[in-house]
Amino acid sequence: MRDNNYTGKISNSRKAGAGQRAQKSPHTGNKSRGISDSRKHVENIPDAEGQNYRSDLRTKGKSQETIYRDEINSKDKRQRNAGFDNSINDPSQDFIENMIQGKNPVLEALKSGRTIEKLLIAKGSTEGSVREIIKRARDLKIVIQEVDRQRLDEISQSGAHQGVIAYVTPYEYVDVDEILARANDKGEAPFIIILDEITDPHNLGAVIRTAECCGAHGVIIPKRRSVGLTPAAIKASAGAVEYVPVAKVTNLAALLDEMKDKGIWIAGADVTGRDYTQQDFSGPIALVIGSEGKGIARLVKDKCDFLVRIPLRGRIESLNASVAAGILMAEVMRQRG
Repeated sequence: MRDNNYTGKISNSRKAGAGQRAQKSPHTGNKSRGISDSRKHVENIPDAEGQNYRSDLRTKGKSQETIYRDEINSKDKRQRNAGFDNSINDPSQDFIENMIQGKNPVLEALKSGRTIEKLLIAKGSTEGSVREIIKRARDLKIVIQEVDRQRLDEISQSGAHQGVIAYVTPYEYVDVDEILARANDKGEAPFIIILDEITDPHNLGAVIRTAECCGAHGVIIPKRRSVGLTPAAIKASAGAVEYVPVAKVTNLAALLDEMKDKGIWIAGADVTGRDYTQQDFSGPIALVIGSEGKGIARLVKDKCDFLVRIPLRGRIESLNASVAAGILMAEVMRQRG
């Protein structure tokens, strides 16, 4: 029987392989160069085709966004012709992780010290939050460009830019050991969220947002068959991605073995589990949330120390991942006081 102590580091050598799928779970579902202070800090963006948008990103006269869209459209067409969709494993996924959209996500990125290369603001935006963004960007000597809102619509990946888009250094995923170290530095028992094949970026962002509010030390996602920190996920996190470390691993099942060796209890969300309100979450804990369609993979579920369920009374058979995760995280926070 494990106690509530944990020691050591999570080895990177055992993160390999993949698990099989499991049965449906009824309660789980699938985030420069400055401008001289002596002149105005807002520039006009070039023509609609993005000519000279940024010299170091120019390729045969095409803007960064145009090149990206051309690559995605070409790849999507090839995939449709081949009869399959591999968008979750698209290598260009890493590319779009250098864009943050929306007022709150951009503002939190500025507050957290994230490196921002360029800021695009819709012409005529004068509301308070935008003024604060512009002020902070000027103080940090970040290049600001005023653009037509239609131009932002063309650039936007999430469709919810709210008149603000920032180009940032790509998000750096952390090692699992860094998440454990974060808990140790705070003198707290580890509280970790593990997502098994969540493909909806809005779910991922919402889970990260709730994790930050409930005091979780980090979120872990698999490298394959899972969405990463896309603009939509970052937007849905409402800036929480700047404060909650996210790790990517190759093999969740192997990771769970190593976590158990360190004294961390593994709780899986599954319909066959015990009522979550009857379970003790006060010690070192990792919550595993599976996809709405297939739940937690069988191999991952077998590695869990115990399973918990969220009782439902209505006709709908399931909650999505972010809602289920939020309910369980709130219970962990309540029990920890």
